[in-house]
Amino acid sequence: QVQLVESGGGLVQPGGSLRLSCVVSGSIFSIYAMGWYRQAPGKQRDLVATIRSGGTTNYTDSVKGRFTISRDNAKNTVYLQMNSLKPENTAVYYCNRGMVPISSLRYWGKGTLVTVSS
Repeated sequence: QVQLVESGGGLVQPGGSLRLSCVVSGSIFSIYAMGWYRQAPGKQRDLVATIRSGGTTNYTDSVKGRFTISRDNAKNTVYLQMNSLKPENTAVYYCNRGMVPISSLRYWGKGTLVTVSS
């Protein structure tokens, strides 16, 4: 069974930065595309960014130029560097496999809460 443990969230002022981490166990991490997802209050979970096993990245338009996804295959870890944060980035952030339908993902971690507020 896959285990996903997200960390690094917190309270930050608008314009601030956070770095999220996600450690993955129970799968062959290095061969999978990975993604960061978010779920804002009252909204459905959606995709923020993906990174393929070879390092190619994609971002949803609203975070392009501000967020950076990266991975360390030796540590089975995927990161999300978030800069110039805005109140609308407030959400619980999750990692999981990328490049697959969200509905197909059976296992989720607890996520990490990011709150952007002054």
